[in-house]
Amino acid sequence: MRARDSARLSTVRLLLAAMKQKEVDERVELTDADVVSIIEKMIKQRRESIAQFEKAARQDLVDKEKSEIEVLSAYLPQRLSDAEIQKEINSIISETGAAGPKDMGKVMAAAKQRLAGRADMGAVSSLVKARLSG
Repeated sequence: MRARDSARLSTVRLLLAAMKQKEVDERVELTDADVVSIIEKMIKQRRESIAQFEKAARQDLVDKEKSEIEVLSAYLPQRLSDAEIQKEINSIISETGAAGPKDMGKVMAAAKQRLAGRADMGAVSSLVKARLSG
């Protein structure tokens, strides 16, 4: 507020409102994992909005959404590199004893617990699928 960064302030207020809403709706105290989940959901919503705004040729709104993504991303844990993600996937596969594509659900459940907030789960899913198929 003191820095007079109104874009950042409004994004943080949106995040706080979403957190408060979840606490009220579910009558629970939020954990760090819950907060990361909320931030990821908000980022996903903004990416979907960007796609729609680009179709409508609304560059002003695209820029606003991109700046909100930057602010929200600052509150996520540091992302893992591709090599670290691959190492985690290999570890999970060996721990669960997954042998083929039919075990993908088991592997993804474990991966979601370990990698939530630190990796794009869509990319993780495709890596797991490729690893189990090949």
